[in-house]
Amino acid sequence: MRKPKKFDRNIIVIGAGAAGLVSAYISAAVKAKVTLIESGNMGGDCLNTGCVPSKALIKCARVAHSARTASNFGVGLPEPKIDFPGVMRHVRESIQQIEPHDSVERYSDLGVEVIKGYARLVDPWTVDITLNSGGERSLRGRAIILATGAEPTVPPFPGLDTVNYLTSETLWDRFAQLDTAPHRLVLLGGGAIGCELAQAFTRLGSRVTLIERDERLLPQEDHEVSKTVSLALESEGVRLLTGHEAVSFSGSEDRREGILNLRNAEGETQVTFDEVILALGRRARTKGFGLEKLDLLQDGKLPTDAFLRTRYPHILAAGDLAGPFQFTHMAAHQAWYAAVNGLFGDIKKFAVDYSLVPWAIFIDPEVASVGLSEHEAKQRNIAYEVTRYNLDDLDRAIVDGAARGFIKVLTVPGKDKILGVSIVSENAAELIAEFVFAMKQGLGLNKILSTIHIYPTMTEANKFVAGNWKRAHAPKRLLRWLEVFHRWRRG
Repeated sequence: MRKPKKFDRNIIVIGAGAAGLVSAYISAAVKAKVTLIESGNMGGDCLNTGCVPSKALIKCARVAHSARTASNFGVGLPEPKIDFPGVMRHVRESIQQIEPHDSVERYSDLGVEVIKGYARLVDPWTVDITLNSGGERSLRGRAIILATGAEPTVPPFPGLDTVNYLTSETLWDRFAQLDTAPHRLVLLGGGAIGCELAQAFTRLGSRVTLIERDERLLPQEDHEVSKTVSLALESEGVRLLTGHEAVSFSGSEDRREGILNLRNAEGETQVTFDEVILALGRRARTKGFGLEKLDLLQDGKLPTDAFLRTRYPHILAAGDLAGPFQFTHMAAHQAWYAAVNGLFGDIKKFAVDYSLVPWAIFIDPEVASVGLSEHEAKQRNIAYEVTRYNLDDLDRAIVDGAARGFIKVLTVPGKDKILGVSIVSENAAELIAEFVFAMKQGLGLNKILSTIHIYPTMTEANKFVAGNWKRAHAPKRLLRWLEVFHRWRRG
């Protein structure tokens, strides 16, 4: 396979999710000739089946919860009536209002050629496209960015084909047909998606059972975070079954009811459901793009180097396909490196910076993390100190009825350098930003402490945790000397 002497495009991007859209935008911004190919809806999973619809659903659920708890603030309201079709309408309308940001028209105006069709690599430089409108096209790209995303993991459970199981992608169409929230809902998987949906549907009227194979929810998070989340979910009526492994499924003849068989250390048990959602993680979408033909895959995965290059340096990957973090903001972050390395990598290339990757789980209270957790620090044998601040001491949290949760900061022993932060709090995803900025700029807790924070706000918690660190590291010998000095001055 010889490298062509001429190319149709400087860069071809396959996939119009977060990584593909940003890659195409950056390439066009530096005046490269770029083509973006997408067979499905523009915006990818995030817009159509992930971040946007799930957060719209969570908002509806929070409104219902606020109505139920209004009496805590001296406002008596009746039990909210859940108009489930109205909830799903809000979800659809949220997507529709955001769609123009990711539309063919917008990216065409930005200078990107957008082709709707199925792309397939036929050699390292050539992409064949089966057009949605019919017909074929073929383009040669000097560089190619693979941004094909990921799809829900569906293990081959015995009997799974006897029930109408759902995933984070398929639940939206199914639930748009319902008059009420599902009565008995099972969520298999206690990660971020499972926890978010469990709380949301409980607040919308479902009896939810959340099942996790590990002994705790959110097994990748700090232990204290997991415990706090479990207590919050249980307090709202979510039935938690941790340490339970799914064994098999069985469904009724009309598929209106199903049974999930579980196993734990004490034996076997069953859970009956009307709807079941598999929230067992996501795997890179690799099939159907010609990757096997070019021997780009290893054990079903697409390996890349620090510059996001595959075994062919001009073929790069970004987003969920590349990993290791499956976040929309990480996909956009990687997209810059993929575009720049694809266009200019033979002149100068840039290794992706993974040093600070924040993430959040949008339950109530929210969970947000960046850097090392205490669990990770112990596993990696990294020395650390812990400083914490409990939200039940924060004025704004008290008046807002949000006085639960905490901020936990890991620092280098004896120093204010931040190694990691875990927050469980209302608006934790917003609070974490100050710590991300401080860590990125090499600023420690002393700098946060010396920054004026508006009173009364939730962000004061960031300053107060820094104050706790300062008090724990006060110079005791100097303070004793000052005590003597002041006593002498009093005469």
